[in-house]
Amino acid sequence: MIWQTIILALRAIRRNLLRSMLTALGIIIGVAAVIALVTVGNGTTASVVSGVSALGGNVLTVRPGAAATGPGGTQATAKSFTAADVAAIVAEVTGAHDVAPISAGKVTAILGSTNWSATLNGTDNAYFGAAQRELLSGREFTASELRSGSPVCVIGETVRRELFGGQDPLGRSIRLETMPCEVIGLLVAKGSGGFGQDQDDVVLIPLRAYQRRIAGNADIGSITVAARSDTTTAAVKRDIEDLHRERRRIRTGMPDDFNVFDMTQVTATLSTITSALTGLLAAVAGVSLVVGGIGIMNIMLVSVTERTREIGIRLAIGALRSQVLMQFLAEAVVLSLLGGLIGILVGLALALGGVLLLKVPFVVDPVVIILAFGFSGVVGIVFGYFPARRAAGLNPIEALRHE
Repeated sequence: MIWQTIILALRAIRRNLLRSMLTALGIIIGVAAVIALVTVGNGTTASVVSGVSALGGNVLTVRPGAAATGPGGTQATAKSFTAADVAAIVAEVTGAHDVAPISAGKVTAILGSTNWSATLNGTDNAYFGAAQRELLSGREFTASELRSGSPVCVIGETVRRELFGGQDPLGRSIRLETMPCEVIGLLVAKGSGGFGQDQDDVVLIPLRAYQRRIAGNADIGSITVAARSDTTTAAVKRDIEDLHRERRRIRTGMPDDFNVFDMTQVTATLSTITSALTGLLAAVAGVSLVVGGIGIMNIMLVSVTERTREIGIRLAIGALRSQVLMQFLAEAVVLSLLGGLIGILVGLALALGGVLLLKVPFVVDPVVIILAFGFSGVVGIVFGYFPARRAAGLNPIEALRHE
């Protein structure tokens, strides 16, 4: 009985194929928009989380100044860190694995007639573990180079490409402003970070070399701390805050004049924001499904009027009113489900084009596809019921008289 009803519904749809497709267009657009937006949104979320995680999911950054203006916000009057502050973290924060002092600035790297503006970091070998950076070739700094502040450097892939092209940079000498510097290492390429910065556009030199020959002081701009795998970044952050409040003699109730930036908090916040935006866009797109349902109801009412005599004949020869209701309801549901299937295909195609354009992962959510398809069926039932009930409620005599 059910299969026969579905076959009759398909025949009715095929008789007016163009009108049926135009009727289902609202459902197609709605389902396609929901799937495309959610898929692109999921890909964007995955890309952002991946980019932030690449900076170090277990990494904390300690900077002088209150974080009032967002990540890395500083306060001009805040006291800078010293080597003693770094040593205190190493000695007293048990959850810290790698502790790297960093003093950073912009520098013009020069090779012959070629120059390139890059980020210059004065640091030590703990940086490689704390920042999760590996060497592609060459070596780290030696103890004597760190102690004496020797003019040696490790460069990122972007700096290598811009200065050396396809040549091997190891053993070559470049100038950092006026300071000659021997290239002793090349970092593994890491690409763009979560905030769009190029992580390979960097030059590393010993911290003492930066302090003596670039900055002219012994200040440390920030401290990067990698938490141990057997602890949480929240616990390490709390220990660092307690330690520095004590070292900087901050009284109870007074605000910190430093900030500890936790990358896991950034990841969670960005994920929440992008997910909320994706959900909002999907909800807006879902409105078109309701509009499509109204279109189906309108066409089904027209269909009932056109087929009044057919309905009268069926009722006169013994068809039950429930059978007539099921026939028209089946037509509405089949039309909606066909629109849903086409919408899924169109939505996935649009999503694929979107992720390729935005260069984000193609993350398909099966639950969203099932829900969108199921909702298209519900729309067919809800908006098809009234026309079907009207058809079933026709008086056979009046229907047979209808021209």
